[in-house]
Amino acid sequence: QVQLVESGGGLVRAGGSLRLSCALSGRTFSNYAMGWFRQTPGKERDFVAAIQWRGDDTEYAESVKGRFTISRDNAKNAIHLQMNSLKPEDTAVYYCAAKPLILTTFAHEWNYWGQGTQVTVSS
Repeated sequence: QVQLVESGGGLVRAGGSLRLSCALSGRTFSNYAMGWFRQTPGKERDFVAAIQWRGDDTEYAESVKGRFTISRDNAKNAIHLQMNSLKPEDTAVYYCAAKPLILTTFAHEWNYWGQGTQVTVSS
């Protein structure tokens, strides 16, 4: 059974940076595409970024392009999301997700989810 554990959330001022991490256990990490989604109260879970199982392709939401960078470390079974130039509108619970092989931007197509980590950006 796949387990995902996120870390690295917190409170930061606008313009600051945070780095989120997600560790996968229970399956062969290199066989999975990994992604990040975010959600605010009363709204749907939105795509943020994803990385292909080989690490040779990434996808970003328009709202975070140029500010966020997703990366994976297959040796440590982990992915990271480096978030720079944070804005108050980035405030949300961030969820790590995994699915076999091919990334997608649609939340309902991801098989496994972490518990989420809160990111709060103050103005």
